[in-house]
Amino acid sequence: MHLTQTLHQAVQQGPDRPMTEFGERVRTVGEVAGRVARFAGALKELGVGAGDRVGILALNSDRYHEYLLATPWANAVLNPINIRWSPAEIAYSLTESDTRVLLVDDAFVPMVPKLREAGVTTVVHIGETPTPDGMLGYEDLVAGADPVDDARRGGDDLLGVYYTGGTTGTPKGVMLSHRNLLTSALGSLATGRFLTARGKLLHAAPMFHLADGAAWAAGQLVGATHVIVPMFTPAGVLEAISGRGVTDTLLVPTMIQLLVDHPDVAKHDLTSMKHVVYGASPISEAVLDRARKAFPGAGFVQAYGMTELSPVATLLSAEDHDDPALRRAAGRAAPHAEVRIVDVDDVEVPRGSVGEIVCRGDHVMLGYWNRPQETATALRGGWMHTGDGGYMDERGYVFVVDRIKDMIVSGGENVYSAEVENALAKHPSVAACAVIGVPDERWGERVHAVVVLLDGREATGDELRDFCREAIAGYKVPRTFEFTDALPMSGAGKILKRELRKRHWTDGDRGVH
Repeated sequence: MHLTQTLHQAVQQGPDRPMTEFGERVRTVGEVAGRVARFAGALKELGVGAGDRVGILALNSDRYHEYLLATPWANAVLNPINIRWSPAEIAYSLTESDTRVLLVDDAFVPMVPKLREAGVTTVVHIGETPTPDGMLGYEDLVAGADPVDDARRGGDDLLGVYYTGGTTGTPKGVMLSHRNLLTSALGSLATGRFLTARGKLLHAAPMFHLADGAAWAAGQLVGATHVIVPMFTPAGVLEAISGRGVTDTLLVPTMIQLLVDHPDVAKHDLTSMKHVVYGASPISEAVLDRARKAFPGAGFVQAYGMTELSPVATLLSAEDHDDPALRRAAGRAAPHAEVRIVDVDDVEVPRGSVGEIVCRGDHVMLGYWNRPQETATALRGGWMHTGDGGYMDERGYVFVVDRIKDMIVSGGENVYSAEVENALAKHPSVAACAVIGVPDERWGERVHAVVVLLDGREATGDELRDFCREAIAGYKVPRTFEFTDALPMSGAGKILKRELRKRHWTDGDRGVH
């Protein structure tokens, strides 16, 4: 299959159906198809050849949606750029991937001079304001170019280079094929409780990230109308859901918490929602209970995976969420994935034993861009080694306990931060938390908790320590606590523990990776 096949099918089956809704702009399938063919023609006129990388640095928009289709239509390769990176990190990824054509919106125009130094020769402005000097206007290109035939780039051809990392060193470009992304999307849809056919899919998570990209691809396969907001804000998302009849969305648990705790949540009719897919981490029981009340008609589905897995490895179904014992699980292997837990010698461990989560299937990446050694290490034995520690129970449910490198060794005992966080998160005053290891003269490392309290609630370290002691062993209980207003977050909605560790470890120590 090829990704643009979804657009051909949509044109054949419903050219007048709305395909994108962005602000006041609504475009039909037929209109989008015409614009995609013309922008692909413009890319070719700009000298973009087979396999060339076309980057985008922008907030969510309907033009972002068109870019995702027009680039492979032109026989080129996607390079969606993390909008939260520093100019240096972005420049690195553009230089390494030899990206010469870059799309930017109004938010990132000031960064363009720096990015031109990275070798970018052509900048296309896709914002709403007049096109700045030295850039090409997206709408001018679409209006002036002749449409071209779809290159039908597909199968094992490179679809995109999705840079990941960046917070732990130089970013790595994950190479994904059309087969990779479509396998993951089809496998997820095969569960029957992922997205609504011909529904309305809200894009509030950043479209540069593959989590939203996977939801977008699945939406293409089921004929969704894409409702797009520039970025996540609780008020904007609530208004989009209630005002546009949204049926499906992908969020991270922190976003869900912000939605259900918004003071105006009860003023919005959210009954149109059928599926809420979330990832990056499990959801706390307290937040899940509030979310179910806010979205009474929605099933909640957790997807676990990573960019290298296009990105889904396991799914925790809506029905699984009814079982309190499974709410901390990451789910069972998705229909397209084979999952195991292995030891350091890549031998599968007994059920219930902690090891590394590995995965194989047609959704596993082609490799890392220009990094053959790192590719060989990650894909040794034909399995993608996730770097996540976890265990599998007798029914095949996977529980993620920690990143292997984040495991805390205190007094010779292994402490998995996720287990401590799960216990701590159940306290009624805790809004969010992160557990890390910090230097300790006696124990080598001690368990340290960074805590965000709910507005208007109070708790002391002693109170939280006593609370945790009821659920986990004494050596796992945090010895020290730190209270803060917010935790540092990545673009994918994951807590940046490296930033927390920086406050306690010096460069070269174990805690700074």
